[in-house]
Amino acid sequence: MIRLLLVDDHPVVRTGYRHLLEQDGDMAVVAQAAGVDEACALFAIHEPDITVTDLAMPGCSGLELIRRLRERDARARTLVFSMHDTNMLVHRALELGALGFVSKSSAPECLIDAIHSVRDGRRYLSPAVAQRLLAGTVESLAFDSLTQREFEIFRLLSRGESVADCAQALHLSQKTVSNIQTLIREKLGIQTTAAMAHLALRHGLIPADNA
Repeated sequence: MIRLLLVDDHPVVRTGYRHLLEQDGDMAVVAQAAGVDEACALFAIHEPDITVTDLAMPGCSGLELIRRLRERDARARTLVFSMHDTNMLVHRALELGALGFVSKSSAPECLIDAIHSVRDGRRYLSPAVAQRLLAGTVESLAFDSLTQREFEIFRLLSRGESVADCAQALHLSQKTVSNIQTLIREKLGIQTTAAMAHLALRHGLIPADNA
């Protein structure tokens, strides 16, 4: 039996995924979480075989969850299941240690196939994601210079979160976040939060209504 932790901030969506996956017969959803902190706590309790996570959630993103789980347990297996599937986000998720990436626009059986592949230690990309990566479509290398912590703070600030909000979400001091914000601006060559938002919007990191 493959034991799963589902992480998505929409309860109805999680219920639908759970029904789909448990119909397969050899999967059991042992826990569900709506955010990163809750997911980390449940991971420690249940030690699931695979964590299936969305990327876009209130507070920290699924990328931060991948980082934290791998930091806690280098053997942690994560699978991203998200509608936010730009090449940059796929690359970053895989670099952080995710074993698979499935677009939510994929057929339901893709998620099932992905879980079996990840369980066996094999990487899985849903067909459209794999085809786009093979085509060599790359948005921009602008974010390559950012560490995951810097990228997460960039994402939160560009979404309109305050320094205090970022500090709380990432369990950092406000001074640390302010210092990192300055470093991010230097690396990306931008001066204002508005410029951050426009850059994030251009690369599909935030929805248009955030800009």
